[in-house]
Amino acid sequence: MNRIRTFRVFPSWTLCLFLLMGLDALAVEPNPVVLDKVTASTPLKDGIEIRSGLAVMQITALRDDIVRVRAGATGELPEDASWAVLPASRMSSVPVVEDDNATTVGFRTKSLRVEVERATMRVRMTDLDGHVVQETAAGRPIEFHGTSFRIYKDMPASEHFFGLGAKPGPLDRRGGAYSMWNTDAFEFQASTDQIYKSIPFFLSFDRGMVAGTFFDNHWRTSFDFGKESHTAYAFGAENGPLDYYVLYGPSSAQVLQSYVWLTGTTPLPPLWSLGFQQSRFSYYPESRVREIADRLRKDKIPADAIYLDIDYQDHYRPFTVDTKGFPTFDKMIDDLHKQSFHVVAITDLHIAHLPDAGYAPYDTGTAGDHFVKNPDGSVYVGKVWPGPAVFPDFASQSTRAWWGTLYKQFVKAGIDGFWNDMNEPSVFDSPTKTIREDALHVIDEPGFEKRVATHAEMHNVMGLENSRATYEGLLKLDPDVRPFVLTRASYAGGQRYAATWTGDNSSTWDHLRLTTPMLLNLGMSGFSMSGADVGGFIGTPQPDLLTKWIELAAFQPIDRDHTNKGTGDQEVWVHGPAQEAIRRRYIEERYRLMPYLYTAAEEMSRTGMPIIRPLFMEFPDATADRHPIDVDVDAAGEFLFGRDMLVAPAHFPDELDDYTVVLPSVGWYNYWTGEKVSEAATKIKIKPELAVLPIFVREGSIIPVEPLVESTDETPQGPLTLRVYPGRDCKGSVYLDDGKSFAYRRGGFLRMKFTCDEQGRELTVHLGPHTGDYAAWWKNLNVEVYGLTKSPLKVAVDHSDVRLQPSFDKERHVASVVVPDDGRGSDLHIELAK
Repeated sequence: MNRIRTFRVFPSWTLCLFLLMGLDALAVEPNPVVLDKVTASTPLKDGIEIRSGLAVMQITALRDDIVRVRAGATGELPEDASWAVLPASRMSSVPVVEDDNATTVGFRTKSLRVEVERATMRVRMTDLDGHVVQETAAGRPIEFHGTSFRIYKDMPASEHFFGLGAKPGPLDRRGGAYSMWNTDAFEFQASTDQIYKSIPFFLSFDRGMVAGTFFDNHWRTSFDFGKESHTAYAFGAENGPLDYYVLYGPSSAQVLQSYVWLTGTTPLPPLWSLGFQQSRFSYYPESRVREIADRLRKDKIPADAIYLDIDYQDHYRPFTVDTKGFPTFDKMIDDLHKQSFHVVAITDLHIAHLPDAGYAPYDTGTAGDHFVKNPDGSVYVGKVWPGPAVFPDFASQSTRAWWGTLYKQFVKAGIDGFWNDMNEPSVFDSPTKTIREDALHVIDEPGFEKRVATHAEMHNVMGLENSRATYEGLLKLDPDVRPFVLTRASYAGGQRYAATWTGDNSSTWDHLRLTTPMLLNLGMSGFSMSGADVGGFIGTPQPDLLTKWIELAAFQPIDRDHTNKGTGDQEVWVHGPAQEAIRRRYIEERYRLMPYLYTAAEEMSRTGMPIIRPLFMEFPDATADRHPIDVDVDAAGEFLFGRDMLVAPAHFPDELDDYTVVLPSVGWYNYWTGEKVSEAATKIKIKPELAVLPIFVREGSIIPVEPLVESTDETPQGPLTLRVYPGRDCKGSVYLDDGKSFAYRRGGFLRMKFTCDEQGRELTVHLGPHTGDYAAWWKNLNVEVYGLTKSPLKVAVDHSDVRLQPSFDKERHVASVVVPDDGRGSDLHIELAK
């Protein structure tokens, strides 16, 4: 196709330079298409369609609090399809009220008002009280330059930004510029931009009000939160659709609920996946795997999973077993199960290029035409772990179905979870570290036009669709067992299919510090089931570094100790008994807190609320000017584990000096001592200690705790403990099911809620009835009340004449009493001493 060229007048020396370079240097791109005025508008039942010359923009309301914006430069909107957004949500709509006047066109819903200036086409979204949610930057209309475009929004000085997945660096994205292109980022650092996942979703927080923006474009995209301009932020793409969603809060919880309504929730994970996981590249041979399992049980270190990295395979070929190194592979899996270990095996997406060699994944994939092609129609081949390899075209539903069948023998052998690594996809012998951008995929997917697409378009969704194929394949093979899939690469919506981790981190103090903001931003991007390689993947950690990392990871969603080939041993027992004792204590605390953690995971699966979350999510008004407290230097590194527990590591984890812990409100308890923090204290000085990770519990919390077990397969023996921290809005809950099947969807669960109320000297703890059909493993409840300086005077259940005798631990500031739990609920009345 001929390209229209335009020419400009240049000084003579410049013209001479161009002549030396050749006449093509004078060529410039076609004139941009600028959406800078409303030339026509048409009201729609759910929004408005606007023309700016030939260009078209459509703004529609999916719900009263969610608005979608789409635009096209040539008079047509982009294809209405998405790899991320659920079809029912994308097609949803609500009626709107037309709202035009002499200067603007637009509409309003029950929550929002949308105005488009006629003279400038500036788009403004406000709530019904007039607070601006989002507004086009003045003088910065949308411009299309060929296939690329960019969108600019006003950025007040008080606005902060969070999300974009696991990009390294500070929690707040303000001041940074980022691009989305899934990359095998080995040895990434704080300054690294392109890493493993592309999640083009962010939250904007401005004086306590939160909104979300999801830019649904899976080509190479970019975001700028103040590098180009200190008054505007921007996002755009080099190709693909101009298609984005604005999600109004005003709270962060509402925004995240809206985001998972759009892109899907994280499935309730199997209970064992929340336990401690031991891994390395690689445990080899089979005798070494057995040795690790035996040592974990011998040292009574609670653990639930052991990973098999690529060395268990025959020449690194996916879906094979090295029978020399693992001569009794199936028996090994069975024996590990008898020790209450679950096994996770790696299954990379690159299939060894082995024609006529009897390698079934290659042969069946070739027969089904399931591999990515070169522009000339031949199969693309790139070097990865097994040598020359081919790559499944996961854009096709038939390819995903074929991929799922490859797991049949491993599922039959009893492998419990699968690890999709290298799925950016990574290619060793490519200058771009991935598949060539002009390679060809066939999109054959419900909701999409069937067509051929280049890898430049499909690259960022390869990991998403790889993990989807694994998840759906496992469901088909065993429909009533919850799959566990761990993926390195993904796109928005990938939380529907897989957990993730931050990638190939390093065994340094700085990478321990980077872990928290990466996981918090992943959680705010839909991926709450996430973790980081404990101890660091690259290098051998110092003893104290490994200890501190194990401490912190005990309060993160996924707790996996993993390291690289060639590094020193990194198991809990290395570095001697003193270090092992500290590490074991924190892993044990995680297991005691499993009812609390699993209850948080169940909430995540329904609402999208992350298991670990920044302070501003629960305390948006913690500062006088309502900026997010997490961006303050004194609060750096702090986070909430569930709703009620505040974890406060040192700002720099290797520092020796005292540091300040900032509490976002008054009313806290020291988790380890049970002592109530002074009512006036919002800042506390902490002296770093190797064996202590400071943790605080907010007042009004009731935290369920179970007796210690060595794996989640073990039934706890004894009562369920309820740790009661009296104060305002006192409440808690526990959720329980079989931890492995989907029976909970059919009523096979137990939910129990608790409250407490303090009137004068009487504290009433309400123990709610059991709901659901699942039977509790406990018969009694051990109610512990914290923050006390004296033993209670008396305790009674339901005001009966029978008095219970509490025990009192002065050092831990706790009184405890055991009461029966028949599932019908009761009230515990405690008379406190003066």
